[in-house]
Amino acid sequence: MMMNGAETLVKTLLASGVNVCFANPGTSEMHFVAALDCNPEMRCILCLFEGGATGAADGYFRMSSEVAATLLHLAPGFGNGVANLHNARKAQSGIVNIMGDHASYHLRYESPLRGDTVGISETVSHWTRVSDDAGSVAGDGAAAIRAARSSNGQIATLILPANTAWEEAGESKMSDAAPSLRRPEAARVAAAARALCSPGAALLVDGQALRGELSLLAARIAKKSGCRLMAPYLVARIQRGGGSVRLQRLAYRIDDNVAHLADKTNLVLCGAVRPTSFFAYPDKVILPENSDCRVIDLCSIDMDYAWTLEALAEALGARNVELGPEDFQPLNLPPVPTGAMSIDKVGQAIAALMPANAIVVNEGNSSARAMDVATESARLHDMLMITGGSIGFGLPVAVGAAVACPDRKVLALEGDGSAMYTLQSLWTMARENLDVTVVVFANRRYQILRIELANVGVTHVGRNAERMFDLVEPTLDWVALARGHGVEGVRVIDVDQFAVAFRGAMEKKGPLLIEVVC
Repeated sequence: MMMNGAETLVKTLLASGVNVCFANPGTSEMHFVAALDCNPEMRCILCLFEGGATGAADGYFRMSSEVAATLLHLAPGFGNGVANLHNARKAQSGIVNIMGDHASYHLRYESPLRGDTVGISETVSHWTRVSDDAGSVAGDGAAAIRAARSSNGQIATLILPANTAWEEAGESKMSDAAPSLRRPEAARVAAAARALCSPGAALLVDGQALRGELSLLAARIAKKSGCRLMAPYLVARIQRGGGSVRLQRLAYRIDDNVAHLADKTNLVLCGAVRPTSFFAYPDKVILPENSDCRVIDLCSIDMDYAWTLEALAEALGARNVELGPEDFQPLNLPPVPTGAMSIDKVGQAIAALMPANAIVVNEGNSSARAMDVATESARLHDMLMITGGSIGFGLPVAVGAAVACPDRKVLALEGDGSAMYTLQSLWTMARENLDVTVVVFANRRYQILRIELANVGVTHVGRNAERMFDLVEPTLDWVALARGHGVEGVRVIDVDQFAVAFRGAMEKKGPLLIEVVC
């Protein structure tokens, strides 16, 4: 049976193991929508904003290590999704974007939605291709999937002119295996092993080394060599809580990281990028390590860091090192607090009541540190952070995480300012009945910007600056916003009310929003 280009692309996605599509389509994608309709084994999830679709695909990859597709409408639609594609790129998430375009023969005219699809894709995509004709679509789709699975995860964008979707095509394809990852030379591994044995050495790891078996291997390397095991602050995914490997995460503030690295003589990077300040600040350093510290970039984030850690363990004789209780984070649940509202107490209540194996998506921004400290010894859980710093990541990433892991409770910790960027994701949570509890810290301001204003040395805050930061006149009503999107909401004004609401949310499935007035 003859298929059109769109049908061959859907068949190619499914044959290659891509069976989830987060979509926000338009007219140029209608034949792809029809092809999806003919293939019910593809799970199609509508997102009401393109940034919701791209963020959900990011969260899906972080929790499943599987590539999802997004369906985006032309250059403007793709542009709406760029912020969360930026976060996904920093997280090493593999995503295949299908971006529709005008029919190739229509592009000569300056129609309202005509735009630079290739240019906007290349701002965040590792791989971009335009299908020339319907017969090329299946092969191009297979190549996009291969690219998305390469280098530990990449952003791949296939641009599909409308006529290539509706014209007759050939057969579907299956994606080839991703190319082998690059590995450092043996001599470089040996030199890094020696450096780790020196006094004041540290090993900075990221990616899968922050959870599971690879984190145990990193702990054995640290124990054998005597080095300090460290991790970045903004991590795509990290296992935390009682029973997780004990390590030191870097901090948001450059001053804190200067203190963390003050005594380090050698800093070996394995699957991690060199630490730097979030921004440049007047009269502050950019690189936090001291001037005598040697930074050894052993293995970059797009290389085979699992093999590299194995090689380091072999060089050090660390493979069979026995780990003890001191190498793991203890389980230490706080009592459920009571009394007046405070962020610290909310964090304690979350730590006390959060179930084991939860997924915490933390975009609390100014509240994030309190949540980090409180949940460090909670029950074992995964935490996902805003790797690229582009706000509006939390709600859609929680959507993707819940789709990937339907049997795990997902907790989205959100600032009220950042949640407004992608609040449409609440609707998707309701439609898909996703098990997500959203906690919105409603301090009625962009508190992180107030902090940054002080960081750059500005001490006077006048009316204009105040109105840039405060979210009042009118005040956002998160209970109404949640219910308007189909999600039950509750507002709490003290810790006792929060504990009751949060306990109830943990005991039942489905979406719920708790507005914490703080």
